[in-house]
Amino acid sequence: MSIVPHNRMKAAVGFIFVTAALDIVAMGIIIPVLPQLIEDFVGSNARAGIINGVFVALWAGMQFVASPIIGSLSDQHGRRPVILLSCAGLALDYVLMALAPNLWWLALGRIVAGVTSSSFTTIYAYMADVTPPEERARAYGLIGAAFSGGFVLGPVMGGLLGEIGPRAPFWAAAAMSGIAFLYGLFVLPESLAPEKRMRFSWRRANPVGALTLLGRHPELSGLAGVTFLLHFAHHVFSVVFVLYAQAPYGWGPMEVGLLLAGVGVLDMAVQGLVVGRVVKRLGDRATMLVGLIGGTIGIALMGWATTPLLFILAMGPNALWGLAMPTLQSLITRQVSESEQGQLQGATMSVASVAGVASPLFFGWLYSVSSRVEIGLSFYVAAVILLLAAGLGWITARRAERAERTAV
Repeated sequence: MSIVPHNRMKAAVGFIFVTAALDIVAMGIIIPVLPQLIEDFVGSNARAGIINGVFVALWAGMQFVASPIIGSLSDQHGRRPVILLSCAGLALDYVLMALAPNLWWLALGRIVAGVTSSSFTTIYAYMADVTPPEERARAYGLIGAAFSGGFVLGPVMGGLLGEIGPRAPFWAAAAMSGIAFLYGLFVLPESLAPEKRMRFSWRRANPVGALTLLGRHPELSGLAGVTFLLHFAHHVFSVVFVLYAQAPYGWGPMEVGLLLAGVGVLDMAVQGLVVGRVVKRLGDRATMLVGLIGGTIGIALMGWATTPLLFILAMGPNALWGLAMPTLQSLITRQVSESEQGQLQGATMSVASVAGVASPLFFGWLYSVSSRVEIGLSFYVAAVILLLAAGLGWITARRAERAERTAV
């Protein structure tokens, strides 16, 4: 049971939704201008591309290290202080990057951003605290919709603010994180009762120790494997999508930006409006399978598409991918107690972070070696990875459901 009073439950969930959206918008705002700011420091477009890639990997690496720590701290001290400190830390970090006098200060800012954005683990744990298991897929779908909306709005705002100057988006991001902090300070109640908290331990909070939680049960480790495969496949969009859209179709930044916005809008609609209804009819496991199969078909069609129209139409089945993550999160949270939700979310975030480091390197290499032979190969490989995730997810989730029925 949550310690959030019933009459404040909606306000609490609303805050989590707004905070998630503001955090993602703040992150997305700097995407169009960060490479430009790096180039201003190093004086070379080629070097800026390399350093920007290093910054992405650095950010993901810090999430790998920090996510279990943040999650375990929230298990001991509660969700509210961790979320508020993260919002305040992000605001200060964006100010630091806005004022960065050289590349080293900018790198420090990316390190701090990787740590403070690890509060996403606590946001997921908060939602697990305040929603019953049968409603978690819908709740996580709303968070996913907030993320998608942020990724649509953020880069657009960043591009417009970037016309003022490359540092203007950082100031806007700092303001948004500051607003989230002030909003939460007055609105957000605690969700984890004192009697359900767990003492902090470095044995659980380090990345390797946190991953031992996933290894306690075959079902949990299997679902973590699905998480890794899903995130690994998804990075084909961040690495290959823009290059692929330019090569065979000649689309420029405007067309690619509109396409990515379209992908975000479809994903937001699926996770915000469709997930809850489908779960009521099919259940978590079947809904997750539909999402992974839909993503498999859609991303394979993107690689196969011979005309721009077919490529755009492939975004339809690919949007079903949005059914997978909320239901996967719901299935995972059912495997541990309330006192371990923070540690669990930290461990799964670490798994996603490993994929975030390895996948861009893999798909970047694959695209470079296959572009002259079969330019759509990266999409085909991503489709195969999603298909493997669907098979593993179906088998593991069925075992998890059997274990739940046996325990009851």
